[in-house]
Amino acid sequence: MLMLIDDADLRNIEELYSKYPYDGVTTNPTILSKTGNPDPMDQLKQIRSLIPSDAMLHAQVLSVETEDMVREAKYMVSVLGKDTFIKVPVTENGLKAISILSSENIRVTATAIYGTMSAFLAAKAGAEFLAPYVNRLDNLGYNGVQTALDIHMMVKAAGYKAEVLGASFKNAQQVIDMGKGGIGAVTVSSDLLKSLAFNGIAENAVKDFIRDFESCCGEGKTMLDF
Repeated sequence: MLMLIDDADLRNIEELYSKYPYDGVTTNPTILSKTGNPDPMDQLKQIRSLIPSDAMLHAQVLSVETEDMVREAKYMVSVLGKDTFIKVPVTENGLKAISILSSENIRVTATAIYGTMSAFLAAKAGAEFLAPYVNRLDNLGYNGVQTALDIHMMVKAAGYKAEVLGASFKNAQQVIDMGKGGIGAVTVSSDLLKSLAFNGIAENAVKDFIRDFESCCGEGKTMLDF
């Protein structure tokens, strides 16, 4: 399962990449607005230069009309590189834009997915990733994880190559359940990623090992001293 960082803060991205090789970064207009940078393309370019060259970068269009979405997407790719994944909301106009962009070999992530059939249609239109909002679905009274799993099963049964990119998580268990179900990718906030990978229990266990070892062998000693 691919694991991406759902953040546009350069410090958070750099910190996480310094500890583990994640698969890329996803952004959206809200996340970009939180950086305080009034030039979102500049922020995206900085992210692109910060992460490995083979890492994915996902960025969203703001236009709502099909023709404008296509034009905006092409501009973003011209600035950020052809391997940028353009996030297009699965609206009526968005589905048409996905079809046009994918036919022109522009990589698309279908976003703002709130149902199985909208995701299926996005896969049929050529999207490479399908991003259901897991926690937002829960808040609407649906089972967000199950919806993502249903999308995965429908798309794979039809033979499409699109992968589910689970988004909007509130806890670690949701992410784990996605992995157990064979979901292709998740994008997770920096804080939740840190809690998934690095926890105080392991740190405390290491401290106990060191204390016990030093009580026998001497303070500050490691295996290199013997």
